[in-house]
Parts: sequence; structure tokens; C-alpha cells
Amino acid sequence: MATYCQLTGAKPGFGNSISHSHRRTSRRFDPNLQRKRYWLPGEGRHVRLTLSVRAIRTVDAIGVTAAVARIRARGEKV
Repeated sequence: MATYCQLTGAKPGFGNSISHSHRRTSRRFDPNLQRKRYWLPGEGRHVRLTLSVRAIRTVDAIGVTAAVARIRARGEKV
């Protein structure tokens, strides 16, 4: 699965884990990504999107057609 959100572009962040003795080791902060299938009524088909949970709430608010239009405007293929 791709490690970025197709709608918001959220990608992993990087930083350090700090132990009790204050040693630092590299770590990765991954976004909460989910694969979700939506029905596109204008095209008469389903699309499967990799979205962060924040983006899923955005799709619920603006609608799947507008969300797919934003994804396509970013240059993604849906």
C-alpha cells in the first residue's frame, strides 16, 4: 500500500525515539491510512482510494465526486 494520502498528500514524518537514558534512535510517524471503496455515480463505477482518516471525513463532507476532482487536479490517476 502506498504510504501517502491521495487526497491530502499526508506522508510519513520522521523524528527520534528518545529512551529513558535519553539515547535517540530514528523513528517514523505514519499517517493513519485506510483503503476505502467509493461509488462514483457520474462514471458508474467504484474507485478504491488510499486515504487518511482526516481525508475520509473530508470526503463525507464535500462528497466523493468533488474529492475525486481534487485528486485528479493534483495529477493523480483514479
